[in-house]
Amino acid sequence: MTIRPASDRSLLVVFGDRIGPESYSAVVHLTHGLAGARQVLNLHPAYTSVLIDFDPRRYTHERIEALVRACMETPGPPAPQPRQVEIPVEFGGACGPDLEDVARHTGLEPERVVEQFTAAVYEVYFVGFATCFPYLGGLPAELATPRLAAPRKHVPRGSVAIGGHQAGVYPLASPGGWRLIGRTRLRLFDPQAAPPPLMRMGDRVRFVPEARR
Repeated sequence: MTIRPASDRSLLVVFGDRIGPESYSAVVHLTHGLAGARQVLNLHPAYTSVLIDFDPRRYTHERIEALVRACMETPGPPAPQPRQVEIPVEFGGACGPDLEDVARHTGLEPERVVEQFTAAVYEVYFVGFATCFPYLGGLPAELATPRLAAPRKHVPRGSVAIGGHQAGVYPLASPGGWRLIGRTRLRLFDPQAAPPPLMRMGDRVRFVPEARR
């Protein structure tokens, strides 16, 4: 674990440089351990790190660092029970314009790419705080594919994508450089819901293929 200032009002805690169960477990422990702490304004978990925002008029970096170390040295509260989320997906065609490229890169037939993608169980490592984008761990290594050299200016809402060794779903229409292999009609972000994102850290996700319409 390394701890360093990220700004005058934030601290970055990093658990190694490899995405995996150990770093993820530490991120979850710290995130749940500090949730609701009066010294913390906001928490931004990522694959191997947690960014902690605080009020510099009341607390110092040293005070927050001591809080982090105390949290990591004590058992934390139990994490919420993971929910099981199924996402129906229409693969290929206009919904998945990059499926053929992923197949060529991996040396698999498009049908085999879909089979492997839907056979895996994914875990929501964290949810992007800007658009509630769920970053998923569990992509089969055989399906890892580099991102596009030039990002698209518009990615449709619900697009299911591969970016390197990661998988994800675009909750809102936005620019993006991940490889689009399918699209879901399920709404992942509803501003009227509580909480707005459908998925949260720790959820288990399965993708279910749908027939093309």
